[in-house]
Amino acid sequence: MRASLADGTAAFDVAWGEVTGAVGDTVTVLPIVVAVAALTDLTLAHLLIGFGVFQVVWGLRYGYPLSVEPMKALAALVIAGGLSTGEYVAAGLLAGAVLFVVGRTGTLGRLAPYVGESVVRGIQVGVALILLRTGVTTGLAAPPLAAVAVAVALVTVVTGHREVAALAVLGLGAALALGSVGSVTPRVPEPTLLDPAAVSLSLDVLSATVGQLAMTVGNAAVATSLLVEEYFDAETTPDELSTSMGVMNLLAVPLGAMPMCHGSGGVAGKYAFGARTATSNLVLGGFYLVLAVVAVDAVAAFPMAVLGVVLVFVAVELGRAGADTPDPLLTGVVGITALLVNVGVAFGVGIVGYHALKRVRGVA
Repeated sequence: MRASLADGTAAFDVAWGEVTGAVGDTVTVLPIVVAVAALTDLTLAHLLIGFGVFQVVWGLRYGYPLSVEPMKALAALVIAGGLSTGEYVAAGLLAGAVLFVVGRTGTLGRLAPYVGESVVRGIQVGVALILLRTGVTTGLAAPPLAAVAVAVALVTVVTGHREVAALAVLGLGAALALGSVGSVTPRVPEPTLLDPAAVSLSLDVLSATVGQLAMTVGNAAVATSLLVEEYFDAETTPDELSTSMGVMNLLAVPLGAMPMCHGSGGVAGKYAFGARTATSNLVLGGFYLVLAVVAVDAVAAFPMAVLGVVLVFVAVELGRAGADTPDPLLTGVVGITALLVNVGVAFGVGIVGYHALKRVRGVA
């Protein structure tokens, strides 16, 4: 059973691949969402609702399995304690406003060539290093439990399922949490509205937003646009994706959701697991909404040592993506700068280095 877009391509298809494909966009989403809920004042229910609603919205809007992912640079910083919850929210709103404006004015397509791929990869590496440091520190809080979580992950990898290792460890933590809380009481979360007084602007917010936008331009807009054309023969410009990300954050963050974006990794994950139409978005959106109703009690009991191991595996996967760079030296410098200083400074260093190297090499 299949519904089609105006050009005859399939928008929806009832097939098992659409269900398995939905898993491909959860590999980094759920671990990061649980970590943010556990380590900040944001609630798991509202974070999941944000993802659930916009999985459905963008599936219906675009007609192919577009991803909805956390803004990983901002998430890594708030998880690591580099941003307060108020600063995290402010950065999400600021990023949303910038993305909306540059998308609507067609600016992103003109700016993208000035942000080199090696710089974007460097920010990814930096975010991975921040998550790795946080994961190791968190895991060491209870080494025996962390060792069990590592064993689960290694078994998953050895059996040929490396891409879901983080989800396997997350499942272990969820089982332990549910075991400690006993019965779960389903309840529909009450609507919430952001208190403007809780939003906190600072230089850290500006720096974090700049670093996040560097990743968003390269990975969530340009790379995603190219990927959906390759996989689904869909013409979606980086500026269109920028606009939709801007709208998503300006609407969702004030209602308790976390800053979200699209991403080429999520699209590739869905495709690799079998998704070919927007049905996977509807399946995944429904899954997140059900979790928001039934799984909220468990987050407070989620073992931090297991969460640390989850973050390590998310960091490894993100670092693997960042290592695929045309200029390893520049990418490495940007990544180390992000870890030791901050992502905003790292982006500035990367842009200067990128254009300086182009001049030295005589590249136009």
